[in-house]
Amino acid sequence: MIFNGSYLEDDVEFLLKVIDIDFTSIEKKEKLIQSGKSHYSEMINQEYEPTEEYLKTFYEVYDLNKLRFAKDILSLAYYLNQKDNIVLVSLVRAGTPIGVLLKRVLKEVFKREVKHYSISIIRDREIDNIALLHIIKAYPQSEIIFLDGWTGKGVINRELKKFIAEFNNNYSQKISNKLYVVSDIAGVADFSVTHDDYLIPSSALNSTISGLVSRSILNDKYIQKGDFHGCKYYINYKKSDMSLWFIENILNIIRDLKPNKKALRKKDIQLQQNIEAYIANIMQKYSVSNINHIKPGIGESTRVLLRRVPYIILVKDLSCEDIGHLLHLAKEKQVKIVEDKTLPYTALAIIKKLQKD
Repeated sequence: MIFNGSYLEDDVEFLLKVIDIDFTSIEKKEKLIQSGKSHYSEMINQEYEPTEEYLKTFYEVYDLNKLRFAKDILSLAYYLNQKDNIVLVSLVRAGTPIGVLLKRVLKEVFKREVKHYSISIIRDREIDNIALLHIIKAYPQSEIIFLDGWTGKGVINRELKKFIAEFNNNYSQKISNKLYVVSDIAGVADFSVTHDDYLIPSSALNSTISGLVSRSILNDKYIQKGDFHGCKYYINYKKSDMSLWFIENILNIIRDLKPNKKALRKKDIQLQQNIEAYIANIMQKYSVSNINHIKPGIGESTRVLLRRVPYIILVKDLSCEDIGHLLHLAKEKQVKIVEDKTLPYTALAIIKKLQKD
């Protein structure tokens, strides 16, 4: 059965198994992750359904960033249009709206039909090999274009490289391990439009802007051999769904733009080194022993507030209009916000330590 989430049939094919998994509270989930008793991918919490008040803040930050984001999507689409025989493969779920937009822009602006899949990659576990084999069988001559929304520390990029090397070795393949993102604040992506940490609007919501699809799940109780990785389909949030609204509104902006022919950015070693040094300093300053508890960037900070247990949120400028939604969520969840003018990002979140060493 082809699964499109709440997107149009032609927008994306999610290579995911829809499962009915019981919810784990955010606090319990965090304790299990930190104790090492469970991997984060084995559990899922009930998602935050945006309130009217939060949506008001969302629309404000969306309006501030929509033109820049639309221009960046068009720049990425222009670059991809120079390539022959491609298939778009977005990483669930931050990459999914990016992939849908690129597919639509390639078709509407560049008169180019391309297939778009969305698949799972899970830190410390694997990329979905069954999904990759499915894509290769369907498009054996096409170059796979891996898509994500942004980078934080660059973990997913490193995992992608490792997993694709293993996949190519195990299945005698030569698929590309290149990652394409809109915003690469870690300097690690192979191709990006910018290194700036600005709000990609889809990062401010969860499933209600990503086809009502949860992040991916890899739990042996639900996923058997030969299955795709799993997901929850939040059909009960249908009345709050903004997935197609977001796509159509960004497309309306793109229709009035001319393609920006500037070259994409590539890896930036100096930026990587600067970021690594800053994170090491933050870990020491706040006594953080696990680097996975540091979540750099406005997108990752939003995720922490929506689905983890935050300790503190650092922001570069409290008066920055882009962080309105962060301030709203932090106030709602009684999380401390600290201004740090030395921050090389717009924001950074630190996850609360719930387990003793």
